[in-house]
Amino acid sequence: MHFTLRQLQVFVAAAQQQSVSRAAESLSLSQSAASSSLSELERQSGCQLFDRAGKRLALNSLGHQLLPQAMALLDQAKAVEDLLNGKSGFGSLAVGATLTVGNYLATLLIGSFMQRHPECRVTLHVQNTQHIVQQVAHYEIDLGLIEGECQHPDIAVQPWVEDQLVVFCAPQHPLAKGGEASVAQLAQEAWIMREHGSGTRLTFDQAMRHHPQALNIRLELEHTEAIKRAVESGLGIGCISRLALQDAFRRGSLVALETPELDLTRQFYFIWHKQKYQSTAMREFVQQCQALTAGVSRSDKIVLPSIL
Repeated sequence: MHFTLRQLQVFVAAAQQQSVSRAAESLSLSQSAASSSLSELERQSGCQLFDRAGKRLALNSLGHQLLPQAMALLDQAKAVEDLLNGKSGFGSLAVGATLTVGNYLATLLIGSFMQRHPECRVTLHVQNTQHIVQQVAHYEIDLGLIEGECQHPDIAVQPWVEDQLVVFCAPQHPLAKGGEASVAQLAQEAWIMREHGSGTRLTFDQAMRHHPQALNIRLELEHTEAIKRAVESGLGIGCISRLALQDAFRRGSLVALETPELDLTRQFYFIWHKQKYQSTAMREFVQQCQALTAGVSRSDKIVLPSIL
């Protein structure tokens, strides 16, 4: 082979940063060393990998084909290095989770994983579904745990566990006494909703697509806790995961409204880039998540691990 791992590192960094100088800085190299490494890779292969416009680099079609394979090879090389250094292949793991999964499941799952593998450096990024899909597609994170559907052609999707949204209100709300609401009744209320791009909003919009009633959406908020507080204060009704409402329902600060006309079930998923190398840490974390939910019918039935 005529290329080196260092050349591939510089190529990947330059592709991600779209700049040789920023790539050099991220790798703690001088700009001349990074530029020479990239030029030598292109010279040895006889192929141009970037279109250059001034100091800005943009991957050409060949560069786009090479990028995932180069990243996978570097990940494998890092796994080999970790094994040779006695680290059992658990170097690092970057997980992205949507808000419901991230706030109510992922933190405890990662804590339990790190107890078993203290040598592994784990990071958690909590965003809405749209952002997590983009991060996986651009190799910014290793694994995504999402609550909305993903149709990206480069991303592998694996079902995890079923989840259910529920419409809810404050206990003093007129609908609370009956505990159930028709779509016609829901259309008369003010709503506090998640933003577009979230898996929760997508599931709710899909459930409502067969019903022509327009809803009065008073507020769109990016955080489930903010939605709960707004509904508790009487600003309107909301719809989020039962998983996020368990404590509030037990306390009686919020009340569930059954909606027989709406199908509010959905799935949590694992996602990763199809061409990404699956490290030992990544595979074991997915297995841990699956073991936790084995035999569980719905997310709010999960018995969460205790972190000591």
